[in-house]
Amino acid sequence: MKKNRIIAYIVTVALLGTFALTGCGSGGQSQGASGNENDSSGDLLEQIQTEGEIVIAMEGTWAPWTYHDEDDNLVGYDVEVGQLIAEKLGVEATFVEGEWDGLLAGLDAGRYDIMINGVDITEERQEAYDFSIPYAYNRTAVIVSGDNNDIQSMEDLEGKHTANTISSTYAELAEAYGAQVTGVDDLNQTFELLLSGRIDATLNAEVTYYDYMEAHPDANIKIACLDPEVTQVAIPMRKGEETAALREAINQALTELSESGQLTELSEKYFGTDISQNNN
Repeated sequence: MKKNRIIAYIVTVALLGTFALTGCGSGGQSQGASGNENDSSGDLLEQIQTEGEIVIAMEGTWAPWTYHDEDDNLVGYDVEVGQLIAEKLGVEATFVEGEWDGLLAGLDAGRYDIMINGVDITEERQEAYDFSIPYAYNRTAVIVSGDNNDIQSMEDLEGKHTANTISSTYAELAEAYGAQVTGVDDLNQTFELLLSGRIDATLNAEVTYYDYMEAHPDANIKIACLDPEVTQVAIPMRKGEETAALREAINQALTELSESGQLTELSEKYFGTDISQNNN
């Protein structure tokens, strides 16, 4: 009898331990942006449409892509592209703002469904994320102070000091040409460093430079040169089967927006030119 009681006690303890581990496991599952478990076997599009909301990550400080107007409303090319995509999916767009370095990490963690923030497609990013079809095309400008004649080509960046958000395409490009890159949080800090003479140059979208000059016509800066390569701007999302249907639906939405002329309309509204088509 004593032996039977010992065996029963051991079995009971083992079962309690199993229940405890099971409870911890289910409680520790990460929740996706739409409030569902981040399960790779799930369908993110279905989850989004069930919730009636798509969570979109962006900086909110990078005019004219995504920024705040005089009334502090979140506006910009990417904001309206996101709203139109949400309409095509039959859901509401919820925008979550953050610093560039944390946006892709948040996408990885499932805090956001997609990211719309002028993201260039690169080989390295394609290894980590699935991308939509391009919805814009970008040329990178090397921006310097008005009296700087030392930089006239991409090769002249060798040994120069530049500033950009770390892990951005612009920072990577500057480093590839031998520049020493200072990390910043946003575009405003970049131009502050340039105008104060603390850096030699910064790399950014050509259209961003023109937008800045429109708002600051007296700024003593200029474009020193343009990168000959045209980059493709698209929408990153987590890799895997869970995003396959969402990616297909977003591609269909972007195709319809392009064919209807709505992307061209938005491009001309915010950039003064059509960046939705590759004309180079």
